[in-house]
Amino acid sequence: MESKDSDQQAQGPRTWQLPVAERSSHARIVSLPNEPRCLDAVQLSQLEQSFRGWAERSPRSDVGLSRKRILLIFLLIRYTGAKLNEVLALDPFRDIDYGRQAVVFGREGSGNDRPPREVQIPEALAREIQAALADAAFKESLRSLFRVDPGHVRRKFYERATACGFPQELGAPDAIRRSRAVELLQDNVPLPVVQRILGHSTPNLTASFVEFSEEDMREVARLQVEKESRRKTSARNTFFGKIRTIQPGDIQSRVEVVTLAGDLVTTVITTDSLARLGLRVGSLITAEVKAPWVILEKVDEEPRCTAENRLRGTVARVNHGDVITEYVVRIADGSELCSLVTSESSRRLGLREGDLVWAIFSGFSVVLHTD
Repeated sequence: MESKDSDQQAQGPRTWQLPVAERSSHARIVSLPNEPRCLDAVQLSQLEQSFRGWAERSPRSDVGLSRKRILLIFLLIRYTGAKLNEVLALDPFRDIDYGRQAVVFGREGSGNDRPPREVQIPEALAREIQAALADAAFKESLRSLFRVDPGHVRRKFYERATACGFPQELGAPDAIRRSRAVELLQDNVPLPVVQRILGHSTPNLTASFVEFSEEDMREVARLQVEKESRRKTSARNTFFGKIRTIQPGDIQSRVEVVTLAGDLVTTVITTDSLARLGLRVGSLITAEVKAPWVILEKVDEEPRCTAENRLRGTVARVNHGDVITEYVVRIADGSELCSLVTSESSRRLGLREGDLVWAIFSGFSVVLHTD
């Protein structure tokens, strides 16, 4: 029997919430009560990282195989919004189309009286599952497929939520499914598409006003998972995250964004933009910084400078040009940050692939996007 991990993280400090009006957006069709009933995209990412770290810290090989199976069950619920019993009924050798990155739930013979439904998954997840099945030891451990005790699965989900500092109930499979639905709706995915993904049998009145063909729904779902995949790999100089603090001023305001990897990105924007964008603590946001504004320093200690943003990373690639040299720096979570410097400065820096550097940029160079 595995022991419960004792790596619970402390909750962050309470922050002041700017009283600004809600933006008008059709994505705001989900009204959440004061007490959260689901996790947001950043918290889902934190939960996913907790599962991955837990699976990698296995004390024995047999425990490792068991944890990997629980991890895949979580990932399938997290990215398909399926019910726990639907995932446990899957045959990963038959019900996942790795070429088309699609999972078929309720295939004939699964004991479900509803028609089968197909749900798109990110390409990276399809590759991860396919790679796991190529492992002979893991494949052998799946002789009973995903058919494990649902109570055991729920206990592990509760443990991971607690380890992240979330209420236990927000780690339940149903809560993950609900979180996925809210995530999709807040990302402007049409309601009938979300209903189709989740397998809801009775569409509500909102959905009845919009008609989508099966092909339309598949295309929207495919575009959505591709968009999420690009977002979660943090395309260079783009950080997706959640606003942690807002310090309003008379002309300009300071905004701190916590990224999916847990880094802080600080930006300074006009107070007018703050109100116009409807930003508030907890809002999901994308922060971008142009490559020429990223300065690199090859020093061991964190630089002492006025730039608010300082990220440690490793030079992954160097592209030399006659006038400009491009450096691609990989930071701790695997994201890549691009910096452009003059080739004369590049020769003076003498940076090479594998060198540890600090990527530095000012809060005034960060642009926020709400979509």
